[in-house]
Amino acid sequence: MSSSEYELTTDYSDLETDAFVFQFHSVDETLGPDQRWSTWLDVERGSRGPEPRPSWVVTEQAAIDTELGVLKTGKEADVFLVERAVEAIGDNPAKSSLLAAKRYRTEEHRTFHRSTAYVEGRRTRNSRDSRAMHKKTAHGRSVAAGQWAYAEWDALNRLWKAGVPVPYPVQVDGTELLMEFIDDGEGGAAPRLAQVRPSRELLGVYFEQLRDGMRELARAGLAHGDLSPYNVLAQADRIVMIDLPQVIDIVGNPKGMDFLLRDCHNMATWFTNRGLEIDEQELFADLLTMVF
Repeated sequence: MSSSEYELTTDYSDLETDAFVFQFHSVDETLGPDQRWSTWLDVERGSRGPEPRPSWVVTEQAAIDTELGVLKTGKEADVFLVERAVEAIGDNPAKSSLLAAKRYRTEEHRTFHRSTAYVEGRRTRNSRDSRAMHKKTAHGRSVAAGQWAYAEWDALNRLWKAGVPVPYPVQVDGTELLMEFIDDGEGGAAPRLAQVRPSRELLGVYFEQLRDGMRELARAGLAHGDLSPYNVLAQADRIVMIDLPQVIDIVGNPKGMDFLLRDCHNMATWFTNRGLEIDEQELFADLLTMVF
């Protein structure tokens, strides 16, 4: 008889000695069309988020992932809202969290192809994978999509540990990256910086956070590489950088300085247009002191 046929939680004990007690908890194994069992334990330890993990991360084996809808349809990946939840079992309370599931497309399904300038200095470890990508076989296209997912995973891990304001990376599995869902405080997704009209005071708060984040990136020898008001989320008085698969090695990439300067230009222009005068060259020079 399968576990789904049991409906009661039952205590069994030796009534004379009370020496042996255990509990059996039923688990309904029926999943809906937009559900799956949590893949947390299916991935390698190195593909799970860095420790110490936030308390909201659901790691229980009995957890279920439920896809709630599309957050964003992009040129190279789509982002879905997923709830990972586990029911109360015995003394363990129910637990759930909302995640953003970013799923990279294979090359033939993309509407945007990143310039090779982004990946200069990177190498593919597996020679078979390199050959497959070069020949553009089905395996090679899948590997290429997975590489972008793992590139963003590595960047998020590194930057989260360094204190850069990025979503917490929960796990990566193939072409799917699960990360913290950044909400607006009312259940919806946080708006992009380009969509908000903050007060001058809040502009200053946002810029201080942005500069600190860019400094930590530069201290690690990195630039976002595609930083703009569209790749920064505004969550109340907090900003969060997103879309990091192309993170640039400032020194190792021949165009690293150009990418860093472009990041500075994009952000300085936005803040200046909103009424907070920011000199992109001063910002660029400040970040360079963190690199060298």
